Amino acid sequence: MTRSTGRCWCIGLALAAVLAGPLRAAPRIVSLNPCSDAILTEVADPAQIVALSAYSHDPATSSLPPAVAARYATTRGTLEAVLMLHPDVVVDGAFVAPATVRAYRALGLRLELFGTQRNLDDARRDIRRLAALAGHADRGEALIRRIDAALIAAAPAHGTAQIDAVLWEWGGMVAGRDTLIGDLLTRTGFANSPARQGYGQADIYPIERLLAAPPRVILTVGDDRMLHHPALRALSNTAHVALPTGLISCGGPTIIPAVAQLARIRRALMGSKS
Repeated sequence: MTRSTGRCWCIGLALAAVLAGPLRAAPRIVSLNPCSDAILTEVADPAQIVALSAYSHDPATSSLPPAVAARYATTRGTLEAVLMLHPDVVVDGAFVAPATVRAYRALGLRLELFGTQRNLDDARRDIRRLAALAGHADRGEALIRRIDAALIAAAPAHGTAQIDAVLWEWGGMVAGRDTLIGDLLTRTGFANSPARQGYGQADIYPIERLLAAPPRVILTVGDDRMLHHPALRALSNTAHVALPTGLISCGGPTIIPAVAQLARIRRALMGSKS
């Protein structure tokens, strides 16, 4: 294909998109965001999902069970690749380059950007928004009801003392205040130690700080080399429990297994079913 032919092809697609007008009742959707991937598989018809993000097929980054992710095509998200899929709407995260945003708009494609979910209310908002985009608002409400039921089941009994916890990510980063996983920790009976000490999302938590006030549990994501420090191994009253990466980064259907697992961890640490 010559350069001039390629330009004509893109212009033709743009005109077609503009002439198509508003979204159809069952729009064709491309997701370039791993968090949106998981929600869309719950609220959209399978035929509506033209492609999920390439993250969905990578266990290290996916927010989907492998068997579910395998049902869908994926895209690496270049503008050219997305255009070839002829979607009605493209869903991505908030950190898209401004030039890319301008390109989508110039081509007449609807681009919907979703920011970081910092708490459960943000997660509910995104579920409702994606369900509305897919034309299935009722499915969004059904998913929210399932999440709310899981939260009730995972909540500790009234008056149960919180368990001090540090959720340790990579390179000493922690999930601090204003994070969705921090919200879920609180709702399932944990005290998020870094958040109480003023640390935010992806802040580095010094090992000296952890040693000065050891938590009852360190929840880990991945095999970070810092977790093998001899001083940490010497903490006799601090448990180390691994969490799957896919449970901590996104809100949506992953909240359900995440809070169930956190509740199981809490009960095991307490030695009871409280």
